[in-house]
Amino acid sequence: MNSEDLPLPGGRDVRATLDTPDDADPGAIVVACPPHPQHRGHRGDARLTAVSEFLTDREIACLRFDYGDWDKGYGEREDARNALRWADERYDRVGIFGFSFGTAVAALAAATVEPQPDAVSLLAPTPRLAEDLDAVAALSDIEAPVQVVYGTRDDTVNWEPVVERARELGHEVVEIRGDHFFVGQHAKVADAVGGFLVERLG
Repeated sequence: MNSEDLPLPGGRDVRATLDTPDDADPGAIVVACPPHPQHRGHRGDARLTAVSEFLTDREIACLRFDYGDWDKGYGEREDARNALRWADERYDRVGIFGFSFGTAVAALAAATVEPQPDAVSLLAPTPRLAEDLDAVAALSDIEAPVQVVYGTRDDTVNWEPVVERARELGHEVVEIRGDHFFVGQHAKVADAVGGFLVERLG
């Protein structure tokens, strides 16, 4: 895997790492949204890097980015939209993936950007970022296939509303016997999330 650090365009200072396969010119990419930046969430999160390694091993690029200055979810959503726009200009197929806080960012960005991404995966989903930043409602506006992966012992976030709505909409729901952080299960997370994304983008 090759990794290149780069800035993303937009009105905020957003830094990213582009992971690409060693010996391939990928036609697809996944934008990876990290967990809460005020709780040490960043693009080097172990769950994001595990998914990125899975993807690049299968000739799909991954763009992991850090949010700009904290903006209560609003700026963070725009950071993800800008990352999707950057990816859409360079790749034929684009997916988005988020972990924890990043799931709400990913869902809200996917539902409100043009063109929408081709696949969406949400790991340990968070239902909202603010009163008018409702990830559960955003699921209804996403046209692409959606996957929701949650830990059965997760008592850190209120994942139930997202899982319930995803099931109502006929989206793929995967449960893993684990906590919010999937301790010791990053390979299982990568298989679930990466497998879904490769199937739809590869």
